[in-house]
Amino acid sequence: MTEIERKFLVEDAPPDLESFPGSEIRQGYLAVDRDGTEVRVRSRDDSAVLTVKQGVGRARAEEELQIDRPTFERLWPLTQGRRVEKRRYVLAGGEKTTIEVDVYAGPLAGLVVAEVEFRDDEGAQAFAPPAWFGREVTDDPSFKNQSLARDGLPAG
Repeated sequence: MTEIERKFLVEDAPPDLESFPGSEIRQGYLAVDRDGTEVRVRSRDDSAVLTVKQGVGRARAEEELQIDRPTFERLWPLTQGRRVEKRRYVLAGGEKTTIEVDVYAGPLAGLVVAEVEFRDDEGAQAFAPPAWFGREVTDDPSFKNQSLARDGLPAG
């Protein structure tokens, strides 16, 4: 499966953001390679997944496997030093898109990012971000979750 996504910094989130559906996410990286390959575990609400991603930029290979809570809890300690915590809000993004706004916690507190996933590259190319979106960071490796988990907030 291929994930096609664009990512933007958010300086001023919509004032009604907390009125949208949201969930707490704990995400940790078991393995990260500088070429963009990653293996991570994620806990979100009552579910847990193990995800493998490969590639850089807008389109990346992605495989996700559901895992049970005990498996997640056994793997979680192996992610020490490579974790992110965030609250994700889901907003309707218009025609065939969903906007996910991540409000980070812990060492990344203050960072807010909007991610938009697309069915195809044409949709990604045609997408016009809302006015409240900030700078696009899709191609900036320092804003990938694996980099944030490993290195913290980018300088500047």
